[in-house]
Amino acid sequence: MDLGIEGRVAVVTGADSGIGLATAHELLREGARVVLTDVDTDRVRAAAESLGVPQERWAAVGADLARPDDVAALVRATEEAFGPAGILVHSAGIHGAQGLFHEIDDDGWLETLQVDLLAAVRTVRALLPGMRAAGWGRVVLVSSEDGVQPYVDELPYSASKAAILNLTKGLSKTYGREGVLVNAVSPAFVETPMTDEMMDARAAELGVDRDEAVRSFLAEERPFIERDHRGRPEEVAAVVALLCSSRASYVVGSNYRVDGGSVATI
Repeated sequence: MDLGIEGRVAVVTGADSGIGLATAHELLREGARVVLTDVDTDRVRAAAESLGVPQERWAAVGADLARPDDVAALVRATEEAFGPAGILVHSAGIHGAQGLFHEIDDDGWLETLQVDLLAAVRTVRALLPGMRAAGWGRVVLVSSEDGVQPYVDELPYSASKAAILNLTKGLSKTYGREGVLVNAVSPAFVETPMTDEMMDARAAELGVDRDEAVRSFLAEERPFIERDHRGRPEEVAAVVALLCSSRASYVVGSNYRVDGGSVATI
């Protein structure tokens, strides 16, 4: 399927691995020019080089999206490399503070909100003027199953991802009539460094290997996932790429679950 984004300029955050890197690859395959960004410049550049795409099609930019100055520098680097961005995929995030509610202090909450919510706010705000001026834009914010189905040991993360869904809907109502379409994607239990870390901790606690930790986690903690494995980043990226495309011209303010059935409600 031709997604109609050849030559478009895209920015993908959290692009040194996982869903962000897979999304960057998918957009490059569709002919977009992509700026991959993450905190560590060397890592994101190495990740971009691993895709095997000619370097004139991509740029790698190190940026800490918790720092407004870094966000502004990201916008400048994008415009210097390719011009204003018409596509933003915000995939950057952390698992954040973990534990039961009474065990997490203000610092844990603030760190999680800073990365998982406010980084999205800053990045959208910085790239939005170019999209509005062009009368065309696509913004996809990566939320999570946790946004509608919170888990008691990760409430700061769940609250941040619920806020991302609310932000998505609000932005879509604000700018949809100008041609800037904003949507969200909510993955669940995808093979990423974040879930690798979770499963390694579980494996150490149970005295088993990672594969067994995954199997027991699926059986005990995610019973509604109808697949017997973690999702793959490229399965999420395929949905994200569609939402970035000209084909998705009537999709506004939606939340697409790519969760293997994890969310139990309709």
